[in-house]
Amino acid sequence: RSFVAQDVFRRVIEALGMQTCHVRNITDVDDKTIRESQKEGLSLQDFTHKWQSKFTQDCQALEILPPTHEPSAVAHIADQIQLIERLIAQGNAYQAENGSVYFRIGSFQDYGKLARLKITGIQRNASNRLIDADEYDKESWRDFALWKSWKPEDCANRWESPWGQGRPGWHIECSAMSMRYLGESFDLHSGGIDLIFPHHENEIAQSEAATGKPFAQHWFHIAHLRVNGEKMSKSLGNLYTLDDVAAHGFKPADLRYLLLSGHYRQPLNFTWESLAAAESTLRRIRGYLGAEQMPPES
Repeated sequence: RSFVAQDVFRRVIEALGMQTCHVRNITDVDDKTIRESQKEGLSLQDFTHKWQSKFTQDCQALEILPPTHEPSAVAHIADQIQLIERLIAQGNAYQAENGSVYFRIGSFQDYGKLARLKITGIQRNASNRLIDADEYDKESWRDFALWKSWKPEDCANRWESPWGQGRPGWHIECSAMSMRYLGESFDLHSGGIDLIFPHHENEIAQSEAATGKPFAQHWFHIAHLRVNGEKMSKSLGNLYTLDDVAAHGFKPADLRYLLLSGHYRQPLNFTWESLAAAESTLRRIRGYLGAEQMPPES
């Protein structure tokens, strides 16, 4: 839903005569991708390539315009290291005894401005444990990782850095790649509402602390897609792919229409009945306009 909404936004502003430079990052190294690649017995590169290829195919089927740039985190390790070095030099980050590097949240007064929260209101979770259980050496439990030192369970997934072997944190990846292709300040940043905190909040903190400039002028967040009134999840058995949609006899265009049928800032409920209604509506629109005026039924 997020990518379809972003595609419509881009098409509208381009139709109004504006030029766009669209950057869509590929997170091909983080805790989850390392963990899942090991479960499948694949190298991190093979694992992420498989899913990136599938993602690209689905985007094409949904008629989503390709981005201007689609950088990967692994290909931009050097950019991330440079940004971390900049933050350390300015006193916004520090290396802990365990070798990891953390952003010092207390050094950035505006932390929480996107999510409209005060730093003093950020709490530990209900079990009183840290957000990341392997981060024992931080000055403050609120600080977040910019560089994670290598651990045996990371296996071959490590890179050289001034702080020893390890890998970047998720947040620094996005800031470094965005700044590489869009500059230190750019117009619009998008994503699902679940990314507002802590991911986008952390992106703002580390980027603006480094540059002294606004990271993004505007934010475009898309609400969740629900399935039969419930959160979409594998454990509930209600996570559907585009292949599942095709197996039920529907086309990607039907799903695209359904995903655009509600306001992007409001949750949207997916059911097979609502998808059938979307397919029926598209059929009527094609009949009214004439097939030659409609996009192909891909």
